[in-house]
Amino acid sequence: MSGFTAEHEAFRKSVRQWVERTLLPHALEWDRAGIFPKELFAQAGELGFLGINHDPKYGGSGLDYWYVAVFCEELARSRNAGVNMALLVQSQMATPIINEIGTDEQKRLFLEPALKGEKIAALGVSEPGVGSDVANLATTARRVGDDYVINGSKMWITNGTRADFITLAVRTGEAGYGGISLLTFPTDVKGFGVSKKLDKIGNLSSDTAILYFEDCKVPARFVLGQENEGFYHVMTNFQGERLSAAVLACAGMQLLIEDAIAYGQERHAFGKPLVRNQVWRHRLVDHLSHVEAARRLTYHAVDLFDRKQEATKEISMAKLVTGDLAQRVAYDCQQLYGGMGYIEETHVARAWRDIRLLTIGAGTSEVMKEIVAKLVGL
Repeated sequence: MSGFTAEHEAFRKSVRQWVERTLLPHALEWDRAGIFPKELFAQAGELGFLGINHDPKYGGSGLDYWYVAVFCEELARSRNAGVNMALLVQSQMATPIINEIGTDEQKRLFLEPALKGEKIAALGVSEPGVGSDVANLATTARRVGDDYVINGSKMWITNGTRADFITLAVRTGEAGYGGISLLTFPTDVKGFGVSKKLDKIGNLSSDTAILYFEDCKVPARFVLGQENEGFYHVMTNFQGERLSAAVLACAGMQLLIEDAIAYGQERHAFGKPLVRNQVWRHRLVDHLSHVEAARRLTYHAVDLFDRKQEATKEISMAKLVTGDLAQRVAYDCQQLYGGMGYIEETHVARAWRDIRLLTIGAGTSEVMKEIVAKLVGL
């Protein structure tokens, strides 16, 4: 059972129209270019898609999380994982922390223009050698008078090559989780730069970068919340990131199966449509059943998250189940297409490589298992 109402479905219609009109026709083109037009941020912001559940005082809509779920589900129809990731980083990963604990000044300078799509946002947590192990990040921010001086590097940063600001995790105190802080970091600061745009195997249209910080100076008033209390906020932020990934994964798998069924009805082999073969009928039914089960688990996590209930276990389970299932769904759907599933022009080929990230990004499947294991007392 979901929490979607008639109002949610009306919103779904508007998102779908924009996605199918503006994003879908360029899916292959933008993958080949390795980037998409930055004007898409402004378009999404103007339509209210970047501030769905953010504070109306700063340009958000103040809606519930089921609207975010609608947005994620309809983004899947773009058939372009890179665009989807970039827009979700802007709306559901880099800005929620500012929305929750930012000062009025921080919200005016960073959140408000990000929700309008006037400034591009990135989330700076991962580093070379440090992904989900946030407690051991090494980028430092040293307090000097009224400023912080930042040194270090970040890696795997989506929107990294063209971000106007970064919600940045830094070490301001002792080793371990107790010494982590968060800053709003404008990228026009002297000493900041992009070391490299990463050449990924999937999500090709999103720019993912290695960043460096050399004696970068930002005002101390840009710290988010309290100094040395950032670890909790990073962990909380991970929940929304992982949940949006699970919702998007369910919608993406459903589309892959629907496309495969349509192709299998048209494609004939040995005198009959491919889906008339029992092996494919049964395999597709298995996947439809498993996706529906995964969707119900994910909706349960959405419901808890929307009601601000503890949902770490359920979100981790949803991320684990949908990420692993997506690998099998994409593999089998691609197999049904045969040779046509091995060329870039066919969506299933791009999805097969893009979906690989679901068991890696925002915490690997192994990390999800460790989180659940601890929460159930194992």
